[in-house]
Amino acid sequence: MIYSTHYSSPVGLYTLASNGESLIGLWVEEQKYFGNTVMESMTENSALPIFAVTKKWLDRYFSGEKPAISDLSLAPNGGTFRKAVWDILCEIPYGKVITYGDIAKKMASRMDKEHMSSQAVGGAVGHNPISIIIPCHRVVGSNGSLTGYAGGIDKKIKLLEHEGVDMTHLFKPVKGTAL
Repeated sequence: MIYSTHYSSPVGLYTLASNGESLIGLWVEEQKYFGNTVMESMTENSALPIFAVTKKWLDRYFSGEKPAISDLSLAPNGGTFRKAVWDILCEIPYGKVITYGDIAKKMASRMDKEHMSSQAVGGAVGHNPISIIIPCHRVVGSNGSLTGYAGGIDKKIKLLEHEGVDMTHLFKPVKGTAL
């Protein structure tokens, strides 16, 4: 059975999902791919310990602390490639950004390949089911474009500003698929 609850944040209302022990989802309302990794209906249950721990983690994050991802039991649903990309996302330090190309290079190295498609990486980043905690908002285009956030570019900007990211070299794209 999959359980859910809600969390109100400075950037919107989030739905949390759990298998009863680990967090499997964290989506902001109206997020692209909302709940796409959950293949069964969710039952509201705010009393789960993982939800209490996750909400406390989010409270700490939004109050300016830098809680460790390892403080939470995470079990995102996805294939091997996506999980490997999400592992790299977890390595991005608070307040820093990397590019899709940087992740593609890391994936190629870890898979013992010469190169890796930035578009394939972008697909995995975009389908991250545990936003904020698995920090896909810290990934930008190689030219500084703030493209590619399933929760919306404005939320991505708010999260990066919250973390104190130097935004001077970053810009909001004028057109694109992730606006």
